[in-house]
Amino acid sequence: MEHQAHYLRKDAMAGDQGMDAHMRLMQQRRIATLWCHFANIGLGFWLLAQPFILGYSNIGPDDLDLARVTAERGLPDVATRALLMTGSDMLDGALIVLFSILSLKRLSWAQWANAALGLWLMFAPLLFWTPSPASYSGGLLVGGLVIAFSVLVPMMPGMSMEGMMQKASLPPGWDYNPSTWLQRLPIVVLALLGILLAHYLAAYQLGHTANAWDPFFGTEPNGTETIITSDMSKAWPVADAGVGVMAYMIELLMAVMGDARRWRTMPWMVAAFGVVVVPLGAVSIFFIIAQPIVIGTWCSLCLLQAAAMLVMMPYALDELVAMGQFLKDALHRRNPFWRTFFMGDAMEGARADDTPEFEGGLGDMGLKALRGVNLPWGLVIVCLIGLWLMCTRLIFGSSGAMADSDHLMGALLITIGVLAMAEVARPLRWLNLPIGAWLLAAPWLLDGAGPGALVGSLAAGVLVMIASVPRGAIRHRYAGWNALLK
Repeated sequence: MEHQAHYLRKDAMAGDQGMDAHMRLMQQRRIATLWCHFANIGLGFWLLAQPFILGYSNIGPDDLDLARVTAERGLPDVATRALLMTGSDMLDGALIVLFSILSLKRLSWAQWANAALGLWLMFAPLLFWTPSPASYSGGLLVGGLVIAFSVLVPMMPGMSMEGMMQKASLPPGWDYNPSTWLQRLPIVVLALLGILLAHYLAAYQLGHTANAWDPFFGTEPNGTETIITSDMSKAWPVADAGVGVMAYMIELLMAVMGDARRWRTMPWMVAAFGVVVVPLGAVSIFFIIAQPIVIGTWCSLCLLQAAAMLVMMPYALDELVAMGQFLKDALHRRNPFWRTFFMGDAMEGARADDTPEFEGGLGDMGLKALRGVNLPWGLVIVCLIGLWLMCTRLIFGSSGAMADSDHLMGALLITIGVLAMAEVARPLRWLNLPIGAWLLAAPWLLDGAGPGALVGSLAAGVLVMIASVPRGAIRHRYAGWNALLK
């Protein structure tokens, strides 16, 4: 008994020493990142001066592009919108200064308040239909920086001490970590591309530019201008391309949030990241499907933007699976679900991964960034058939319900095919079978199919069903999830 008590005391002392060492590291990290809150104080003062430096109210009411948007949308006059934007920026600036000072005193709610203000800075120019292009770009840039300096660069408040103390980052039963920086790099690059494209389209919708370029569809007005000024676009109370900018900005910020352990230290964020990438990606694809069916034309830049969103989606799925396995394990151990979801925790069986990420040639790093996604020949064929189906109204002159059906089925095949390229989502390929069956039946049920379209639909249906059966290579281990990948 004495020996047992002795070892228990030693274990307790070792635990206390480990806790003390961890607390010292956290204190050092806090001191090292205090500059972030001072940077936000500087950004707050910049916002106080920005309306006058950038001349929000110096824009003339006779600007033709602003007049076009004011008339089309029934907006308040330019001077009123400039005044609202000025008041918003000045109020935000004062609050950011206040919350940054409070953040220096380790008040976690003040950090989250600044993060919320950063989101507002990005959205306010859309809500007020700002007449100043500088205020819109400034809001995006300053809002993103405020969020980064509030909760991204400093240690995020509210995280579990046990989860932070455990250094292991490799999920149990996995042979790679889905949360490394290289794993998130494709999403970061595609999000940046999406921001630039959507910002360009939003600038036209807000009246900041005279035209929107489209290299392929139409002349005056071209496909892009027709789409982003259509009744579907005007159904939104704000510039819908600006909503796309917000979505991409949030994706970018979430992609760089946290370290390689975030699948278990920040489950809420991984879940939110998945919600932003996957469902919003599906909404983006829906609008692409609707363009030729509802509006009767295409938008080249919208297509490129949707392609960027689509390619992002498979790269977000493996991290969602790891996070789900962690939460399932937490429930099995009877840990409080919501506490674990929002604060994270340690996980028994997680292993350390000391392999340097940014080591070796660009090719080696590229292969690491693409882990968990591959290109089975069957899914590649399905995607090519989907692309071909979306063009049958041009190839065969299809019309009416048959042309719309081909377009819809083609878009769905591409979406399912790209998602199923993620190894963890490979069973999604079975969803292509009912689409193949519909392609076999559609020419006999719908109007608008000529002889070429009839033969093409039948051939496409057969090929889709054949190409969707092979599973393709599963090169990695995902613990118990591998049993589901059939």
